[in-house]
Amino acid sequence: MTTIPKSFLLGAATAAYQIEGAVTEDGRGPSIWDVFSHENGRTQGGDNGDIACDHYHLYPEDIRIMKQIGLDAYRFSIAWPRLFPNGSGGLNEAGLDFYRRLIEGLREAGIKPVATLYHWDLPQALMHQGGWTNRETAYRFAEYAHTVFTRLGDDIPMYITLNEPWCSAVLGHLLGEHAPGLHDLGATIAASHHLLLGHGLALEAFRGEHLKDARIGMTNVLTHNIPASGSEADLQAVDKADAVFNRWFLDPLFRGSYPQLQQAFGIASAVKSGDLELISQPVDFLGVNYYNTNIVSANPADPLLGVTLEQPGTARTEMDWGIAPEGLHKVLSRLHQDYTKVPIYITENGAAFADEVVNGTVSDKHRMDYIHAHLEQVLRAREEGVDVRGYFVWSLLDNFEWAFGYSKRFGLVYVDYATQQRIWKQSAKWYQEVIHKRQL
Repeated sequence: MTTIPKSFLLGAATAAYQIEGAVTEDGRGPSIWDVFSHENGRTQGGDNGDIACDHYHLYPEDIRIMKQIGLDAYRFSIAWPRLFPNGSGGLNEAGLDFYRRLIEGLREAGIKPVATLYHWDLPQALMHQGGWTNRETAYRFAEYAHTVFTRLGDDIPMYITLNEPWCSAVLGHLLGEHAPGLHDLGATIAASHHLLLGHGLALEAFRGEHLKDARIGMTNVLTHNIPASGSEADLQAVDKADAVFNRWFLDPLFRGSYPQLQQAFGIASAVKSGDLELISQPVDFLGVNYYNTNIVSANPADPLLGVTLEQPGTARTEMDWGIAPEGLHKVLSRLHQDYTKVPIYITENGAAFADEVVNGTVSDKHRMDYIHAHLEQVLRAREEGVDVRGYFVWSLLDNFEWAFGYSKRFGLVYVDYATQQRIWKQSAKWYQEVIHKRQL
């Protein structure tokens, strides 16, 4: 059996809009996801996050569950519109108090709080001004982040500026699958740069606070890309896929430049003097979200990149993502070799399966096998010298899965949305045992 060091964090993750509910309580303003999810045809079944898991009211119960499982750390996100209902201006103290209570509860339970500042819930008031396509949004984000740093400070030992800016930019502004639901390459390019600029400005504000015990980084979703063959066309195709899925955000963060493909897309029009220096300031750690591997082949008929993406193998999750744990090892090894030696945390990894409650229990061996296989690859990379320091299962709870509504269940804990009952899945009990024994 593989031994897991005591210093290696074993945790679980969530996001505010996916679990909190209480979208109009205590002064919270609307976010782009409140608006998007209420538009016809945007989400499966017309689902929205109005109630979600009602974590806003049930967080003490959820903390008890985390403590019982034995989590070392809990990654959550702070809802920007809870603190600044209009995106800027006066702080909503009631919103901040919720997170203060949550953090105090976690610390009392011996659980390390890990806070993400932006997990896609941009205040709608800023969307009326162009959202992330407007450069000013980066400065409003930095102001919001600075308020969190000054008011919560070292009570949060790990801050993450952005979660998956790739999804915010591409799914939200190019493919229209996420809020704000645009189909505009120019908007995508502008949003991607302004998200990174917001990260850089927030990082600058964080350093200015000189916090003793807190660290800061950024999280993005990364994929392993494999050419379908050794042909020159497929090799060029995989290079394009890598530029879109990985290098688009890794290069500016660690090299202070954008890939050639993004230059061809016209990203230079959004970049101003000093931006890349701000963006490429050193981070304390990098968060990696990993879900799948792509097999890439050339496809001249594809209008944007000229590629086709397929999933390896036959095993699939409910999201129809191929299960390829070795791809996570490849991603970690590549980061260590080509980009950075900063500590790495797997800030999300998990799978949706068709979970059902039968006689009061949820058997989800597929999820146990999935987490086991991926965690093995993380520990393998660690043994090979990659400075990876923690792993967070996505997710603690079943929740609102964005455009898929409540149709996909990723949680260790089953949520009956009609009653808000929490039911431990077999995977939660297994993870509890792994954490207790520190063995996989």
